[in-house]
Amino acid sequence: MDVLIVEPFFTGSHARWAEGYAAASSHDISLLTLPGRHWKWRMHGGAVALAGMFRNEGYKPDLILATDMLDLTTFLSLIGDKGSVTPTAVYFHENQLSYPWPEEDPDIKEGRDAHYGFINYSSALAAGTVLFNSSYHLSSFLSHLEPFLAGFPDYKLTGTVSVIRNKSGVLNLGLDLRGLDRCRDKPEPGSSPLILWNHRWEYDKNPEEFFRALFILAEEGRDFRVAVLGESFNNLPPVFDEARERLVGRLVHFGYVPDRRKYAAWLRRADILPVTSRHDFFGAGVAEAIYCDCCPVLPDRLAYPEHIPESRRKEFLYSGFDGLLTMMRGRIDRIEETRKIITSDFVAHYDWKRIAPVYDKVLAGAAAGKQPGDDRGI
Repeated sequence: MDVLIVEPFFTGSHARWAEGYAAASSHDISLLTLPGRHWKWRMHGGAVALAGMFRNEGYKPDLILATDMLDLTTFLSLIGDKGSVTPTAVYFHENQLSYPWPEEDPDIKEGRDAHYGFINYSSALAAGTVLFNSSYHLSSFLSHLEPFLAGFPDYKLTGTVSVIRNKSGVLNLGLDLRGLDRCRDKPEPGSSPLILWNHRWEYDKNPEEFFRALFILAEEGRDFRVAVLGESFNNLPPVFDEARERLVGRLVHFGYVPDRRKYAAWLRRADILPVTSRHDFFGAGVAEAIYCDCCPVLPDRLAYPEHIPESRRKEFLYSGFDGLLTMMRGRIDRIEETRKIITSDFVAHYDWKRIAPVYDKVLAGAAAGKQPGDDRGI
């Protein structure tokens, strides 16, 4: 089967996902992409540019697999006859209805932010199959959709929510976890506990609460080191500069690590992964650290409980800031016990070698017009 992935924002996790599936799938996968920059313009104009490329290249796929960054309705309207007869699916890495926009965003201030959510809505309505990277993401999108539509002046379209729900399913994010096995570093016995941050340096990851916990633990006199990884961007939260000053002597790394082998080495050497994010539809970096046996300290919300077996969630999930501090104190104070905990099996099923056959089956069903629940493996 020929599958065409259409991605207007081809960078970072979106690019790794598309390339990872293309490499692991038994189907023939082609990629139709634009560079990953100017995300708002990609959601507006990307469909027009990609439709032109589609026509020029003469694609004849058995299935069009778009991502949430594509205005699927515009794309399909511009690719000619193929737009009306080719089966389609849309994969939601994120969505603009339940994503927590920063208050300083100019579109928020001007009341222009609703259009991006409407693109997600109309794309889901137009697609034959709608796929989300986690159960939390699916429920979050659907729960925000009806009140979003109800806010319009008339013809509120709320009845279409059930249409989308009935063709929606969960297809977890595929990851190159086995690639992390190339590095087999381990924490050094007797060394100070190493606490890890491996997220983007942005507001939605809530670095203020993460570092607030570290400041308190440092004031209590607890012995620990900190490795701060992840990408930083233009609007850097000021708490990162504060952390460089207040955690001096404890910071063993501070900055992005683009090399995957070196990145894996830090994940293998780290002991504790405290997560404080306000938002995560899946949490690829969290899953990668869990696979490397870095002990997770996760909030009992968002997508994080899905990464932990139900029988063991009390060990790794906390509630509220006091719960975060209590769990971190326990992990630090009993560090040698913490280092014996094995968590790789919790998330190993996300590796492409194991999940690609699931993708193949799900997408073959989508191409055949089957709905979620029709024995497709969703």
